Amino acid sequence: MSAKPSLPAPGESPASWSLRRAEQLIASLTGVLSTRIVADRAGEIEEIHVLVTNELLPKQAVRNVESALMAQLGMKVDHRKISVAQTAEVRPMEVVEQAAVKEGSSRRMLVFAQLVIESPRPKRVNVRVVLRHGDAVCEGVEEGVDEARSRVQLAARATVKAMELELVDAGVVLEGVRVVDAFDRRIVLAAVHGVGGRSSQLLVGTCEVRESAEQAAVLAVLDATNRWYLMQQ
Repeated sequence: MSAKPSLPAPGESPASWSLRRAEQLIASLTGVLSTRIVADRAGEIEEIHVLVTNELLPKQAVRNVESALMAQLGMKVDHRKISVAQTAEVRPMEVVEQAAVKEGSSRRMLVFAQLVIESPRPKRVNVRVVLRHGDAVCEGVEEGVDEARSRVQLAARATVKAMELELVDAGVVLEGVRVVDAFDRRIVLAAVHGVGGRSSQLLVGTCEVRESAEQAAVLAVLDATNRWYLMQQ
């Protein structure tokens, strides 16, 4: 069964379009309930996760995915990058996606909860970032000059301060945060040093500006530190 061809969405990059076509193709295969592709920043496939019915053997599912991607899209994917899970329960796609989001949130441990920006006095601003760690709540507050670039820096620093409350034998240091224009979008780039034991690692994260540059700064710091943070637990 072949996937129905799709057209690029407005502003969608060729790499994103190819990955979307690949997901649509895999989802159209017999016995496949859902699929999710994980790619690196260059758009290269790192992992393919496929949920199938218990009527389809995992090895056969892997071969089907490999063959379909090569035949339909000319994509050659190493079979070791394809992960197959079986279920006897056929659930709607919405339910599967909600479960995946919930699992991802629990694995990230620290998740964004709230951002509050207040002006205690003229030309000064307080930025408070609230993060959640399971049922626990941690927050960081920074004060500085009430100026656009300064507020982005304060939001990133407050995020780091909140993270530090949950770290015992490690620490994080903000290297810098910047708003850049790329691919017709505004993107916040955050660089953080993760310090654990005697080693220090530069961690970089990004987030597209949607709600506000300050919120994007918080999410960029979390994007940079998520995997590193899990290793410190």
